[in-house]
Amino acid sequence: MTDPADPFEALYARGVTDGLPVIPPTRARVAAAVAATRRGAADVVALVPPNFGRATVEKVAINAVMAGCRPEYLPVVVAGVEAMCDEGFDLHGVSATTSFPSPLFVLNGPARGRLDINCGAGLFGPGWRANATIGRALRLIAVNLGGAIPGVVSMSTMAHPGRYTYCIGEYEEASPWESLAVEHGFAPGESVIAAFAAEAPHGVYDHTSRTAKDLLITISKSLEVISHHKSTHHGDTVVVLSPEHARTIAGDGWGKAEMREFLWTRLRKPVRELIPGVDGGEGLPAHVLAKFARPETDETLIAKFREPGNLKFVVAGGTAGRFSAVIPGWTFPKSSRMIWRKIDLPEEAP
Repeated sequence: MTDPADPFEALYARGVTDGLPVIPPTRARVAAAVAATRRGAADVVALVPPNFGRATVEKVAINAVMAGCRPEYLPVVVAGVEAMCDEGFDLHGVSATTSFPSPLFVLNGPARGRLDINCGAGLFGPGWRANATIGRALRLIAVNLGGAIPGVVSMSTMAHPGRYTYCIGEYEEASPWESLAVEHGFAPGESVIAAFAAEAPHGVYDHTSRTAKDLLITISKSLEVISHHKSTHHGDTVVVLSPEHARTIAGDGWGKAEMREFLWTRLRKPVRELIPGVDGGEGLPAHVLAKFARPETDETLIAKFREPGNLKFVVAGGTAGRFSAVIPGWTFPKSSRMIWRKIDLPEEAP
């Protein structure tokens, strides 16, 4: 029999945890977290789908404390809430789908160093408090304020471990290109968080390719089988390039635009290869297939991704090891878009 006075058991019994023990949100801890922002405790950050719970700064702080966040992490958590509650992210769909996704948060800018965000070796794994607790806080907010309760509203057939916590930084210092945030309109000195509805990372191994083209062919083969080998019209998808792979590609003079165009073009398939029930069960939907008089011989090319811009590139991971990863986004029945928000960090003490 559990002790009702045990705060860990009491919080679990109330259904406000992710199954793991949480830190009791005492008044002092919550007040310290609220004080780390520039906002009042009662200020509403967002309404959190699907239940549209009011995410006040205080409620965000309560969940962040339970997740184990330090007070100085709160501006990041607040910005993350704003991003995932943007209509374009479609947190309602992401929370209720039977598919795999979970919000993944990618940080750029000075916040990475100030908060010790892991951008390098093992960045999707354990060992860094900021990554672990910021991602966990945002997930708890989706559940406790948004109502995305596993098995009740959140009905993912399988889910994945990122539904505990899913937060990384981009290794900007090891990238030969501008960062994800700068590429999308932010200044290099701004701290930014991106929210992306993501499946688990799918590892890509290539230890032998020494040209951009050869390496990107390898990556394209992993992108080809996202969802299944005949799926089409995908939305945003992330390619995480290790520093070694990034140097190989940049060494041939290729930038992000060249990578996008190469991959998008290569990943198109003719209609005749996308017929349902031929070489695999799924293919083009019936209403699309009906547009072609003789689909079994039609050479019209259908794109894997809706447009080249759906391919997002992040440089991250350890500096040793020729590995990268592709991270599929959530596409059906409509796409969740990657959403960015600037992080309102207090000025550093002189």
